[in-house]
Amino acid sequence: MSLICKHIEALAGYVPGEQPNFPGMVKLNTNENPYPPSPKVGEALAGVDWQALRLYPDPVCHAAREEIARIHGCSPEQVFVGNGSDEVLALFTRAFVEVGGTVGYFEPTYSLYSVLTAIRDAQPKPLPLNADFTCPEVPSDWADVFVWTNPNAPTSRLAEPEEIGAFAKRFRGVLLVDEAYADFAPRNCMALATAPENTNTLVMRTLSKSFSLAGIRFGYCVGPKPLIEALYKIKDSYNMDRVTQAIGLAALQDLPYMRANVEKILRTRARLAEVLTARGWQVVPSATNFLFAAPPPPVEAAALFEALRARHLFVRYFPGEKTGRFLRMTIGTEAQTDALLAALADLGA
Repeated sequence: MSLICKHIEALAGYVPGEQPNFPGMVKLNTNENPYPPSPKVGEALAGVDWQALRLYPDPVCHAAREEIARIHGCSPEQVFVGNGSDEVLALFTRAFVEVGGTVGYFEPTYSLYSVLTAIRDAQPKPLPLNADFTCPEVPSDWADVFVWTNPNAPTSRLAEPEEIGAFAKRFRGVLLVDEAYADFAPRNCMALATAPENTNTLVMRTLSKSFSLAGIRFGYCVGPKPLIEALYKIKDSYNMDRVTQAIGLAALQDLPYMRANVEKILRTRARLAEVLTARGWQVVPSATNFLFAAPPPPVEAAALFEALRARHLFVRYFPGEKTGRFLRMTIGTEAQTDALLAALADLGA
């Protein structure tokens, strides 16, 4: 008899993006921010009292929740802070999905959703995106819960908040809007989460992308107090350490710095999209810090991915019927973008 749960034995675990380490490499494969975090983060890190590490951290992140509530115009009781948005997602499946229940999401999207569904021993209900990667209408009874990534990854497209809000109103379960890339988009859904009449919608953010803090794990979600309370019931006792709380709070208190970095990325994104389009690429409209683009025939994305990798220039490739023609390219610095474009040109793309 196996000592491992049957559904875990059968599980294909989540595979993170490759984390190479080569001198002089250009790493554009995991949607990290190419610019450093706010100098206030450095000050906070330098100011951490190492002797205080003998003490447990604040178990419910009061200071960070107050700052997030101030930013979004809600009460701290409407904010949950987690050890990365991945912890928020894991707790979401534990709090709002019964064993054997159903989890809905679009396909293709963030592949962790299906893994967390399997860990919960629930049933996945992927809903295929349209051919142009826009979102189809979601039936109100599609699943017990639904995760809507907006803007979506890896496709980079933005769905309108009005469309998501209309679905939330007719949906009978809990909706989580994953807004990992919201700061790179012209519109977002946070107003759905903070609306007084909201009873079933959570909006989730992360500091990994726009705040340049992928190296720590800091995510949060905003929503109705009963849903937030449910997440706090089942989290680890001390899920956010002292250092992460201090760094995250410092970053949140310097929004102008984050927004200036975002503006640089948006300018580079526009330039890269323009050049690739002129070269014959099919570039999906992006509201993220990456482009999802297909090279012009006869160039094949899989072969181009390997050729770039051989040059220590890393992008992301997703095999599959819908995604196999495309590469996902994180927006880097201007210099990194120049290196990418030069390599593509040299490879005939």
